[in-house]
Amino acid sequence: MLASATRILTTHAGSLPRPQELVELQLRASRGEPVDPAALAAAAARATRRALARQLECGIDVGNDGEQPRESFFTYVRYRMSGFAGTSHRPPVADLVRFPSYRRLAEARNQVSLLGSPPRAVGEVRYVDRASLERELADFARALGEQPARFAETFWTAPSPGIIACAMQNDYYPTLAAYLEALADALAVEYRAIVAAGHVLQIDAPDLAMERHRLFAGRPLDEFLGFVRLTVAAINRALEGLKPERARLHVCWGNYQGPHLFDVPLEELLPALGEAHVGALVLSMANPRHAHEHRVLARTPLPERWLLCAGVIDTTTNYVEHPEVVAERIERAAHALGDPRRVLACTDCGFDTSTGFGMVAEELVWEKLKALRAGADLASARLF
Repeated sequence: MLASATRILTTHAGSLPRPQELVELQLRASRGEPVDPAALAAAAARATRRALARQLECGIDVGNDGEQPRESFFTYVRYRMSGFAGTSHRPPVADLVRFPSYRRLAEARNQVSLLGSPPRAVGEVRYVDRASLERELADFARALGEQPARFAETFWTAPSPGIIACAMQNDYYPTLAAYLEALADALAVEYRAIVAAGHVLQIDAPDLAMERHRLFAGRPLDEFLGFVRLTVAAINRALEGLKPERARLHVCWGNYQGPHLFDVPLEELLPALGEAHVGALVLSMANPRHAHEHRVLARTPLPERWLLCAGVIDTTTNYVEHPEVVAERIERAAHALGDPRRVLACTDCGFDTSTGFGMVAEELVWEKLKALRAGADLASARLF
């Protein structure tokens, strides 16, 4: 995994806006409606090439496919793994329960999301369709080769066992631990294929923070931290045999525009997160609820060899950050870690975590990524 050796490198957290053509096809397929597979594949291929070109135009150093071929960052596993059917009923985030007026505002936005009621585990979970993964990786390699410019490095996202276990609820395994182990063994297939293809693996694990105010809302903190440690152990199980520096862990408190009053503090999470066998942490640090937590990193250092992909762009607001603001956020993260070479400039989360669910207008996504690059250049001039 590349460090910022001579300048601050830029990356992002994974999902980028999908064209409306692709959104409509993916939504129809997710509802079980007939969709021409060739048309869906062609739309995804066009969207991937577009996402690559836009990232390179914006100056992204470490890029990906924008998750264009997938319906969301985790529910796509239902097509690749056995054992899932029916519907899960996730508890809402605590903000929606506590503040009815906020709930009404959120519902009025009328956004479509596939994340609220995914299928549940009703049988043995195994990875049974590797062909679709291999096809995605091959299509990405082909699209990369067609670009006139190149990324310094590429990454590829895959969900954590914990987010699947929390959102795709369990009717089959006797315990949560057994379900997590099965998911870890299934996901290991994907994790290893991603690294073997030459990409940095990004494990998307919003569960490691968000479930405190969702599945574990109102329950003792120690109970939630026990879940975090159990999930980190499952992640480590899935990563067995892979070098830690080939994986980065993405943790966030939920990519939604809300009060976030019930978010668990980063300080409570760091000891358990530090047990993960990874080489970097992708962390939300731009949004108003967590922008102060660079101070936590100064008091509670990350593991010595870890890099920090510091979120310096908010993915839930249409404000475009000024490059000077971006630079200041990068500099704070660098000072907290004591070494700018360990910091990459990143977004807080993805821009379209579920197809059509983005909160930022597409044109402004690219403006935000340009601001990310400009801010990283300013910070580099000061820090190096």
